[in-house]
Amino acid sequence: MAGNIKVMIVDDSALVRQVISQALSREPGIEVVATASDPVFAVDKLRACWPDVLIVDIEMPRMDGISFLRKIMTERPTPVIICSSLAESGAQATFDAMAAGAVTIITKPKAGLKAFLEDASNDIVQAVRTAAKANLRALPRSGTAAPLNRPKLTADAVLPSGTPTAMARTTDQLIAIGTSTGGTQALEAILTRLPATCLGIVIVQHMPEKFTAMFAERLNSICEIEVREARDGDRVMPGRALIAPGGRHMMLKRSGAQYLVEVVDGPLVNRHKPSVDVLFRSVAKFAGANALGIILTGMGDDGARGLKEMHDAGASTIAQDEASCVVFGMPREAIKLGAADQVMPLDSVPEAMMGYTRANR
Repeated sequence: MAGNIKVMIVDDSALVRQVISQALSREPGIEVVATASDPVFAVDKLRACWPDVLIVDIEMPRMDGISFLRKIMTERPTPVIICSSLAESGAQATFDAMAAGAVTIITKPKAGLKAFLEDASNDIVQAVRTAAKANLRALPRSGTAAPLNRPKLTADAVLPSGTPTAMARTTDQLIAIGTSTGGTQALEAILTRLPATCLGIVIVQHMPEKFTAMFAERLNSICEIEVREARDGDRVMPGRALIAPGGRHMMLKRSGAQYLVEVVDGPLVNRHKPSVDVLFRSVAKFAGANALGIILTGMGDDGARGLKEMHDAGASTIAQDEASCVVFGMPREAIKLGAADQVMPLDSVPEAMMGYTRANR
């Protein structure tokens, strides 16, 4: 049926395939087009019918789910939901899945699997609907897919728009980066190339709670600059990159001529927490022309309006180009709004950041 969200389930458990298939098949607007017991079988079936959403286990014969996820994101970026007993909170497998581009994670228990899957069927259905809508290219053309139950809030829900309070010029300058799917690889490619003399950086990477700390620790171990998960009141300073904690919004604020970050709770904005729009709006408001804004690979449109606000406040702005993005959604939406002064490949971003740094010393 035209307009259905097409789903493929890849899991070596026949029980999992059966229960999830039954749960999804009961839902209007969702169609299970194929199942496969391992990624090798799945690849054959993908040639015949490419789904809008994949549900993938991690532990499978012949190819593990993480490798399969990386293959999918390289060949044809598609929303992937990881559903695995290995995907426990804080587990390395979960971090690897998020880093490879998984849209969301569902943790299966090691016992009582059938009862869990039946109880969690609503969560699985919601995950499928969310995944399908997050990637603009996966939206049904007919628009008949059911909308998400949760309203899509803007940055107004956390930081109302209003008169900017940025100083015309400060001794401190900063760089703000927003990214989502594919962003973990993109940020590593950028931050590992920066010297300790780089301007202070504030980053929103869409990631669940607890994983941002692991991600920051890993980057800190391989970068010349300091990289860490942001804490409320941290100063934005040269040689330091602050990553917004998963499950919390991060905003810039000014103290005299210096910049600090504020880490706050609040509702989802653009269905994300942290939200790029929230960070970018705060940068527009409190730093204005004293900032460089960069929007990188990611699904959806979070950050597009915020980058336009930065642009209108006098900041320099960059969007990653389509060819180097894992998913072009966020940069594309920013470009459509006229928010980007420059559009460039990922490899050019570190030099652009250092060029901005040198120009503002």
